[in-house]
Amino acid sequence: MNRLFRFLAIVVLTALFSSVALAEGLKVGSLFDHSGALKDWGARHQNAAELAAQEMAAAGFTIEFFHEDSQTAAEAAEKAARKLLGKDKVTAIIGSSSSGVIVPLAESVTCPENVLMITPGATSPFITDLPEDKDKDLLFRTCPSDALQGAVLGRLAAGLYKTASVMYVNNAYGQGLAEQFRRSFIKHGGTVYAMIPHGEAVSKSYAADLRNAFARMYSTKPFRSGRSDVLCVFSYPEHAKVYVKEAIDIYKAKHFLFSDGTKSEELAAAVGPEKLEGMMGTAPGAPAGEASLKFATNYTARFGELPRSPFIANAYDATAVLGLAAFAAQAKGLEATSTNIRDQLREVANPLGTFVGPDEFEKAFELLKAGKPINYEGASGSVDFDANGDVTAPIEIWRFHDGKIATYRMEYYVEKE
Repeated sequence: MNRLFRFLAIVVLTALFSSVALAEGLKVGSLFDHSGALKDWGARHQNAAELAAQEMAAAGFTIEFFHEDSQTAAEAAEKAARKLLGKDKVTAIIGSSSSGVIVPLAESVTCPENVLMITPGATSPFITDLPEDKDKDLLFRTCPSDALQGAVLGRLAAGLYKTASVMYVNNAYGQGLAEQFRRSFIKHGGTVYAMIPHGEAVSKSYAADLRNAFARMYSTKPFRSGRSDVLCVFSYPEHAKVYVKEAIDIYKAKHFLFSDGTKSEELAAAVGPEKLEGMMGTAPGAPAGEASLKFATNYTARFGELPRSPFIANAYDATAVLGLAAFAAQAKGLEATSTNIRDQLREVANPLGTFVGPDEFEKAFELLKAGKPINYEGASGSVDFDANGDVTAPIEIWRFHDGKIATYRMEYYVEKE
């Protein structure tokens, strides 16, 4: 009888220990952009991340978030990241969506400290080659590279205009996208009159930059009337709210081409919706389907209407895939360290695994506990990370209509140019 009691006690304790081990939570830091040039995005991305965490908690796995503000500035983000790692002892970091933050942050903090970071919205092509030590493999993103968006932007512009000038934020995002656009636009028959960078900090006026841009647009041997057909706006919303209005008021500009960084209904409201009516832009898009619909429904129920700004679904997916990978590591008896989680990221989005989508975490956890592969298909689309931690996605072509953003069409099969 005593032997039987001891045996049963061991079985029960073992089961309890396994349950506790698999239910062990994860400390995650966030560096969403609550102030600075991308302040329109921060709260929306944090909401999406919290939604994924809440749904995972309901399924039995807890993510404890420690939120900090990147301020859309590298120095501030680096300071916040060191606080997250040193004081809060987080295992991984999500955010920012600024390439100008992510590139120096990966180079100076997360990769040297062997900490996993996933960005939902940093699209610079430069990120593909980070870290330089590829054995570390600690930088991932749930959004596509601007090598794809730039190709679509160039083709789109060439179908509408013959000449263009470009204003861009002088960081990894703006530089990368502007150069990809320039190559694609020229390849498709366009002429670029001017490439004008501006600083990352938001200025009260961009009159000097615009004067430089428009002076070049009025060249001595002009195409047509001497003015390029369109001003491309490859910046962030807070920059564009200032200089697009100045371009209209001072130079009577009428044609603009936008990108994901300036996909903002707040921009239209600041400038005047009628002045941007019909103007087009691009951004990474999400395929229409059950996954994106479920996410939109759940986000709306929790936080109100889902805004039409970029990378909200990508922030949800960054949290989801991080949590799934951490659970997968624990299910294999491994500690949920940055490197162990990293090793599971591609496994939980394995195309040969059982399909799981947003808010199907209980199903996912049961499969992982049973040692079965899963294929997480996210709210933003496929999360199949390649060898560089990149994903592919369709590129949305959108336009302003009555101050709102409306999808014009999706480019599903995009090749780098």
